Amino acid sequence: MPREKSQLFEAIVHRWECSFAMASVSLNEALSLRSRGELVRARQQVTISAELLTRIAVALIDACQSISAHGRGIHNIPQVFPLNTEYFKGHTAQSAASWNELLHHVLFADRSRFFQKLRILSETLEKLVAEFHAEALELSDALSIHPNDSWEVLVSHHYDFNTCMRETEILLKSFLRTLPSDQISAFSSELDVTPSPEKLNKLRSNRARSIPQHRHRYVSI
Repeated sequence: MPREKSQLFEAIVHRWECSFAMASVSLNEALSLRSRGELVRARQQVTISAELLTRIAVALIDACQSISAHGRGIHNIPQVFPLNTEYFKGHTAQSAASWNELLHHVLFADRSRFFQKLRILSETLEKLVAEFHAEALELSDALSIHPNDSWEVLVSHHYDFNTCMRETEILLKSFLRTLPSDQISAFSSELDVTPSPEKLNKLRSNRARSIPQHRHRYVSI
């Protein structure tokens, strides 16, 4: 890959991975506090993890959308492999991977497969962060009926989010190889944008639809 494209790829991935590392450190701190019995602080810490994960989710979803938009005008779209259910832990991501694998064998054109995988990755990232936010909110407000399960969901979703991020990085690299040189600057500008309050609020608002109504009871962890 040409130097300009390599530098762009490394810069974008570096931003994503630094942001994800911050969310990971925050979640690990919450888990450590919980293991030491500092439950109130653990519940407070997990809301920080959710907020950090939301920010990186917006960046990844925006990247998928930008790749899709620019890709519509490119003839030589790269080939992709379907998501593998074995690389995911939770039901949400495994279901998405299973659906992507099915569509991959139904859609024979490389273009269709590429855009389909982008769409499913984007939607899965959105669902994962919404459900992570919902579980974190229930824990922080001491509303979770099964708190142990909620903590397990957070760990599982964090793992699956990381897998989705790695898949997005692979798609980004393969896409940059085919992106015309005269579009690099515009594409770079689209990805070098701080998440807007509107996009962050949209993902946060999705969490309400991810909280099962029958779990809205007080149970202390």
